[in-house]
Amino acid sequence: MRIGVINNFCAGKNDEQVNRMLGFLRSHPDVLHIETESAGVMPDALADLARQEVDLLVVNGGDGTIQYLLTEMLVSGVFGEHVPLVAPLRAGRTNMTAMDLASHRDPVRGLEKLIACAEDGRIAERVEPRRVLRVSYGHGSDGRQRAVQYGMFFGAGIIKRAIELNHKLFNNDGQRNLVEGVPGATLVTAGLVGRLITGDRTGILTPDKIRILLDGKEVDQGEFNLVMASTLSRLFARMRPFWGQGPAGVRFTALAAPTKNFGKAALGVIRGKPANWVTPEAGYLSQNVEHAELRMNCGFTVDGELWQPDSERSIALTADQVIHFVRA
Repeated sequence: MRIGVINNFCAGKNDEQVNRMLGFLRSHPDVLHIETESAGVMPDALADLARQEVDLLVVNGGDGTIQYLLTEMLVSGVFGEHVPLVAPLRAGRTNMTAMDLASHRDPVRGLEKLIACAEDGRIAERVEPRRVLRVSYGHGSDGRQRAVQYGMFFGAGIIKRAIELNHKLFNNDGQRNLVEGVPGATLVTAGLVGRLITGDRTGILTPDKIRILLDGKEVDQGEFNLVMASTLSRLFARMRPFWGQGPAGVRFTALAAPTKNFGKAALGVIRGKPANWVTPEAGYLSQNVEHAELRMNCGFTVDGELWQPDSERSIALTADQVIHFVRA
């Protein structure tokens, strides 16, 4: 099995961790590895690994790196029919995908385990097929070319603005901060949930006007505090804010503005185990669907990467593509 590593050393780890990884890779010359400093070099990096027929693609970065990689790999088809296994390491500021796969906390140890399993022929024991979220966005339905992003999580409303706030608060000087990434996101989210409980609907908590259609059926057209979709089982801070039933691949949740008794509902919603009265009529919607369509003016996020507001934007969410991930 040929292993290739995409290294994004700008993904948030400190110099000591970067040096550890580089030292480990130097001691394993049979493992191909490429350093990427920006998303712009991802196409060439993947094309190089495709030419060398990599079977297992290890991603030494965070959720944003995986999002760029999935988009380039699935949109361009650079690997053709030989799509490699993908193993995310917990090496970024946010690592929801790697954590959902229960990857090792230490990226070097995770890569070491992968190499050992490959040498012993045991990689299959760590493979977990997962659907990937396809986010298609543009304007209208006149058949014009729409842009496409692939990832594992989509969010609009306060979740998008919370990520922007997190960046401003904890990473505004470009230096690593002890509370950036998941700790910072957890703090910001907790603060915003607290404000929602008090009924605050100002500033960052101003709701967005969104029209929602699920599997072709319009479910609501109004104001929403939050809309999100994912193919992950859990998000950062072990949140599982999805409680829809059925095998459809897109887990979708929306919180209307206002919601009924959010203070009482919040904990159950975050855990994916809401009370019986938490229903669409009370402003809480969660379904598993094959296709979701959103018509809105607000911005959105895919795996922490941000897209700014645009007038009358239409977004389609599906999850037909399956990638075979590997637990590192």
